[in-house]
Amino acid sequence: MKLIFLGPPGAGKGTVSVKAALTFGVPHISTGDIFRDAIRHGTELGHAVKDLIDAGQLVPDELTVDLVRERLDEPDAARGWMLDGFPRTIPQAEALDAFRPEDRVIDFAIDDAIVIARLSGRRVCPRCGASFNVVSMPPKEEGRCDACGGKLETRVDDREESVRSRIEVYRERTAPLIGYYERKGTLVRVDADRPAPLVLADVLALAGSL
Repeated sequence: MKLIFLGPPGAGKGTVSVKAALTFGVPHISTGDIFRDAIRHGTELGHAVKDLIDAGQLVPDELTVDLVRERLDEPDAARGWMLDGFPRTIPQAEALDAFRPEDRVIDFAIDDAIVIARLSGRRVCPRCGASFNVVSMPPKEEGRCDACGGKLETRVDDREESVRSRIEVYRERTAPLIGYYERKGTLVRVDADRPAPLVLADVLALAGSL
């Protein structure tokens, strides 16, 4: 199974796609993870990405595509994968079509006001990457990660002004992918306004039908 997850920041696609990937035994792959992994392993592409990031520049589509292609060639992706955060642009989608076309694209449809409320309440663990929400999914101990006990933090880009800017960028650059995949006939929508367990149930049903 080869699934792409679309949706604005805070739609819950990361949380749901990680759990779905574990359920079906395929890798959950995000561009952020790919960048960090390539840098950590010192690959040629990893060095190129690090230099760009260190200089405060955006990673070009071509280089991002090369990193994704490199990751999808790994043995654990042979049976399938779940892509979270890629593609982000039409050129990236066209490139992916050329070497790893998807089975389904799941669009997390959600109201902007809910996204803002969710992200402003999000807390993340810098040690293990776990994510919580003070309203909808609080940690067992306030301010501490359930998984590793690390001190939870609020990301700078989760402040309301930053969240509004991120949504605007998503609507401008990534939302056009909805029409692209509708024309291909691979897009399905889930109502992401609901609690994560309900959204996960829909995603598992869609993935299980492949």
